[in-house]
Amino acid sequence: MRAEIITIGDELLIGQVVDTNSAWMAERLNEIGIELYQITSVHDEREHIVAALDEAFSRVDIVLTTGGLGPTKDDITKHVLCEYFGTHLIEDTRVREHIMQLYSSRPDVLNRLTATQWLVPECAEILDNRVGSAPLMVFHHGQQILASMPGVPYEMKIAMDEQIIPYLERYRINSNSKSSIFHKTLQVNGIAESSLAILLEEYENTKPEYIHLAYLPKDGIIRLRLSSYGEATETEMHQWFDRLKVLVADYLIAETDEPLEVIVGKLLKAKGATIATAESCTGGKLASLLNRHSGSSSFYFGSIISYDNSVKEHLLGVSEEMIQTRGVVSEEVVIQMANAVRAQIRTDYAIATSGIAGPTGGSEEKPVGTVWIAWATPEGTSAECFHLGKLREQITDRACAKALVRLIQILRSSIQ
Repeated sequence: MRAEIITIGDELLIGQVVDTNSAWMAERLNEIGIELYQITSVHDEREHIVAALDEAFSRVDIVLTTGGLGPTKDDITKHVLCEYFGTHLIEDTRVREHIMQLYSSRPDVLNRLTATQWLVPECAEILDNRVGSAPLMVFHHGQQILASMPGVPYEMKIAMDEQIIPYLERYRINSNSKSSIFHKTLQVNGIAESSLAILLEEYENTKPEYIHLAYLPKDGIIRLRLSSYGEATETEMHQWFDRLKVLVADYLIAETDEPLEVIVGKLLKAKGATIATAESCTGGKLASLLNRHSGSSSFYFGSIISYDNSVKEHLLGVSEEMIQTRGVVSEEVVIQMANAVRAQIRTDYAIATSGIAGPTGGSEEKPVGTVWIAWATPEGTSAECFHLGKLREQITDRACAKALVRLIQILRSSIQ
């Protein structure tokens, strides 16, 4: 069973708003065995929306639209859908009561434009939008269906979780669709993509064609994803995944698609250990990764962002003489940073970064992209120098990935 997402709004096409909805929706669809076939973004224009609907219904079973459901003049999705399905708007008393209650403490919002929100297409099945005023609408197009949702991310996510996903699961069961989508992903580090492809050449030549292997490199990490869209059994997928693990064992970081910081958090929690960071070139990016997930307060204690040398000296105790003689981007400085932040914040582990993120500031001896990273542990402190490219964001992202990968290896070796 296939689906297509149509995102509606000029703001998406001029770069004013980034479409994060589609990626999130794609994950949820995969979880219930529905393959996402295409994502389409269109203007707030009748002709563009109609053409996209025609094309989508020519190739998929399910169409999901987001956006264009507000009360203002540029929100035309509901009117276009009325025309497309040959129906007209009627007042829905249940939606009206919901909106009146939703805005009971904000009477200024209850005006003639808000009143248009409780007008719904007569042929549509209306589902509750618990947190917003735009009703969720489901249309039937023969054996196919279309579900229309708001484009506001938090509204869309609640709508998907509470209403649309359960609806699609019932639709899939009633359609006797038994196909299952399988994705299994592992992560490797320390080998070039081309070298990895050579290593896996025989594996790729012998696996069934209906099991697909994808290489997904990012920040020095390569995710290897095995996929099957209904053809392989779960047992078969496990067998081929196990073979893949054996082949890449020397480079294996994780057997799941979890972010590196999540893996770090689980390992620290398993040890009952804590961590702090001292950052220069990464400017707090590492701290942001470590505290971005719920539950991180149990292991992540804090950071000192020592971007300027004076902060390194006054808060981390790095001597001015060491900075002058060894350079701020050096093994000695980054080790002292890691040791100092571990001692000051009183954690079991610490990571420190210092580098030249560019585009200026490099030299022949230390070009842009040079980054030193140190890991302070109960067993001692180590440091390593990396050369991570020439683009600023690329350098800092790769530095964070390197820092977390090495920490994962340190934590696993201490648990074993």
